[in-house]
Amino acid sequence: MKQEERREQTKRILLEATEDLIREQGCSQTTLNDIMKRSGLSKGAIFHYVSSKDELFVHVLRAKLAEQNEQFMSEVNKQGDIKQFDGPMTAITNSMSRLESRDDVSNLIFMYLIGKSDQPEIADIVAGFYREATETSKTWIVTGQEAGVIPESIDAERTAELFELLSFGLRMRGLIGVNSHVFGTKEYADFIIDILRPGHREEGKDGL
Repeated sequence: MKQEERREQTKRILLEATEDLIREQGCSQTTLNDIMKRSGLSKGAIFHYVSSKDELFVHVLRAKLAEQNEQFMSEVNKQGDIKQFDGPMTAITNSMSRLESRDDVSNLIFMYLIGKSDQPEIADIVAGFYREATETSKTWIVTGQEAGVIPESIDAERTAELFELLSFGLRMRGLIGVNSHVFGTKEYADFIIDILRPGHREEGKDGL
């Protein structure tokens, strides 16, 4: 096995072990010793990738974002020369049901880190992930514009910022246990589609 492959495998083991522990006992109760035991990695091996438990949690967040991005790009690539709106958009909306889940690993990490945001280094970590998520949303919109299925008139940067603000708001509302029948993940998905594909309600959902 090549060194880079070994490195990626070790990182995957580390992230999977951390994710499993968070699901089982939450962020606060998960310690580096727990992660060492579950992953089989030494403290030195873990610190080769991260400098703290909190940084490791952010790596889990980024891995989840990368997974969603891979699903989106896979849908884009499988379409070949004929680009349509529905496949890639479905890849995004399918993951939205987790936004308000109090059991979702990403949401558990958000709540934990926001609770420590009075620490400047933690605040910087959360802000960095927010910017990364917004940039990913912007990339999706630009990809759709380049494929000709999202209007060029849409401001990708501002629209991505709006989507992430709503996304983070839904996460926080779910985490504090507030339920709403007025605007939930379904309404959020419809809202996104309304903006990115104007007139879709009248045209139906058969593509452009």
